[in-house]
Amino acid sequence: MNRILGFCLIFVPLLSDADEPRRPPNVILMMTDNHGAWTLGCYGNRDIQTPHIDRLAYEGIRFTRAYSSNAVCSPSRATWLTGLLPSQHGVHCFLRKDEAQMDPGAYDTIAEFRSLPKVLSENGYTCGLVGKWHLGGNLTPQQGFSEWVTMPHGATSEFYDAEVIENGEVRIEPKSLTDLWTDRAVKFITDNQEQPFFLFLSYNGPYGLGPLLLNPPRNRHYNTYAEELFPSFPRGEKHPWLFNNHEYFNNVVAIRRFAAELSGIDDSVGTVLETLLELGIDQDTLIVFCADQGWVGGQNGLWGMGDHTRPLTAFDGMLHIPLIFRHTTRIRPGQTSDVMVGNYDFMPTLLSYLGLSKSENLNAKSPGRDFSEVLNGKTIRWQNLVFYEMENVRSIRTSTAKYVHRHPDGPHELYDLETDPGEKVNLYGQSAQSELQKRLSEGLTAFFELHADPKYDLYRRGGSKTKLLSDPEKQPIVPAKP
Repeated sequence: MNRILGFCLIFVPLLSDADEPRRPPNVILMMTDNHGAWTLGCYGNRDIQTPHIDRLAYEGIRFTRAYSSNAVCSPSRATWLTGLLPSQHGVHCFLRKDEAQMDPGAYDTIAEFRSLPKVLSENGYTCGLVGKWHLGGNLTPQQGFSEWVTMPHGATSEFYDAEVIENGEVRIEPKSLTDLWTDRAVKFITDNQEQPFFLFLSYNGPYGLGPLLLNPPRNRHYNTYAEELFPSFPRGEKHPWLFNNHEYFNNVVAIRRFAAELSGIDDSVGTVLETLLELGIDQDTLIVFCADQGWVGGQNGLWGMGDHTRPLTAFDGMLHIPLIFRHTTRIRPGQTSDVMVGNYDFMPTLLSYLGLSKSENLNAKSPGRDFSEVLNGKTIRWQNLVFYEMENVRSIRTSTAKYVHRHPDGPHELYDLETDPGEKVNLYGQSAQSELQKRLSEGLTAFFELHADPKYDLYRRGGSKTKLLSDPEKQPIVPAKP
């Protein structure tokens, strides 16, 4: 029997020739931190070596137009795991050290919702987190995870001699965190190979931010990139909105460090793939490779994400993320899809792929749509439309245009992405674009009126579980325990 037919979309698999039912697939969610799709070989980059990540794409399906709905870590990660937007889950900005993570009032900021690990643990999966969490209550396992190795904070000041949490205690890890996460991932996979598992392998790199970028790499890629000039990183004039990261802009030292850390993650992807093959469970494992949000290294005259500008911004490079699915027994290799998807679509899609898309497993009013049929090689009816929300900034993006709204007084933006893919010419307010502007503005308003929870809707004076960059005086709220 063709092994591609060995699974069906619910957990009543077809029988093999030996009449042995195949168990539900393992799931490994590999997530990188501050990472734009444009930096990977399989997305066209020729400067940075990523052969193992590229292999995932060649052996699975690569989405060319996947976007994050937020520009910073905590909100985007909450969306990945719940299918909800910041105005629904209430995590509007990154958690700082004094917020929810390790202080006496620490708590899990998505505890009130159905999350992916919570649902999978209830359905027989052993769930492990290895790497960055950044969603609160960091000291102890959250959301159905039974194994938990993480960081006591979200930001990365260096990859060496950094604090980690293991066995409920904080300690200093002398070697690279990328290597530590990989070691612990291999252990988790090995220990749990006999039953279905979900591993959230959450790298805190490549992390193209902070003074660490001016330190030389300490992994094996130091010599690889020591003389490289990296023409794929645009050089030019700074955008007037660039608020910080000035010292890394046009700086080849920073570029080389970023490249070395990304290639180090690629090495780790190779180690995980080798482990699955050695254990004989490679064909039983779905791997999803993604980034929490995008990142730019010179595009638009900017460096970083949408929180590194004033005003806060929503440029494509900060939102465009890698998204790859590989499952050799069900997903045909060598596929690409131009379907536009948001990270809020991930949870309903994965649960559908696993046969777990019952309504009780999903959060009410999630804007997420199920594109799992695309993974199975099918053409689906789909409106290419994604939405974004970063505090007071919201945007709607179609295949050809983008509208950006800032509450309450602007500045607003409108771009024709067919003639201006670099988003350099703001057409907002031009009479020739009035009909397009009106249509997109109304679509953006209608979307959030439908989905936003007034409790967390900043446009309607709702609250945030985090401090805000756009409104520093607004105090965070702590929701009642579920």
